[in-house]
Amino acid sequence: MEESIHPFSELFSQLGLPADETSIRAFIARHSPLPGDVRLEEAPFWTPAQAQLLREERIDDADWAVVVDQLNVALHATPAPQ
Repeated sequence: MEESIHPFSELFSQLGLPADETSIRAFIARHSPLPGDVRLEEAPFWTPAQAQLLREERIDDADWAVVVDQLNVALHATPAPQ
């Protein structure tokens, strides 16, 4: 079976967040870096429904796991100085 890769915009739409590139970049900049010991779905800015979606997609749905992991990396990364 072929694995499907979803873009960030689809994940943000699933989370009920603005899904345009500018909004996604702003969200990541506003909420990063997450401390290393905080799991993505445990971050304080998610609603309970968003946290549950992230948890389920990462654990249960392989085609979404890739983009959820990418979001995890992006939110744990230290932003580059401008």
